[in-house]
Amino acid sequence: MALTTLDPNTALIVVDLQKGIVGLPLSHPIERIVDRTRALLGAFRERGLPVVLVNVAGAAPGRTERPRHSGSLPDGWADFIPELDQQPGDIVVTKRTWGAFASTDLEKQLKALGVTQVVVTGVATGTGVESTARQAYEHGFHVTLALDAMTDARPEAHEYSVKNVFPKLGETGTAQDIIDLLSTGSA
Repeated sequence: MALTTLDPNTALIVVDLQKGIVGLPLSHPIERIVDRTRALLGAFRERGLPVVLVNVAGAAPGRTERPRHSGSLPDGWADFIPELDQQPGDIVVTKRTWGAFASTDLEKQLKALGVTQVVVTGVATGTGVESTARQAYEHGFHVTLALDAMTDARPEAHEYSVKNVFPKLGETGTAQDIIDLLSTGSA
């Protein structure tokens, strides 16, 4: 579904734009993702709307068929990239799962602020972004996905989420579409 509206109290959720991830090989140039995310951050902050910065600092327990990193992460790995210009009023969520809502108090924090809709951006489209969007949807939030402000290491995962999953979870558009809706007062 194309982007039609933003609720008056919409939050921006930025997933895993952190030092240890942005240097990995990704299917879209990270500079473009960061630039679009910065534009969204500016638009949300200018209007006093909630901003959530999410980082990942580990993994959920349990066995998987694919090997996972074990042990401690390098110093600074989970630090947000400076381009996000973290502000004192930003909500910060550190996760150890794919999605930002599982095993965190993010739902409680957003609902306490009266948030009814979330815009999700970040890395990786098929894991952190998709899982966060799914969880937001399951918690009753309206979901919007800024398609040009996300990427994945696997192009096929990015494309699958964009074409097959996201239209079932909410509305999609570009960062500029979202900024335009914020500017016209539909939020």
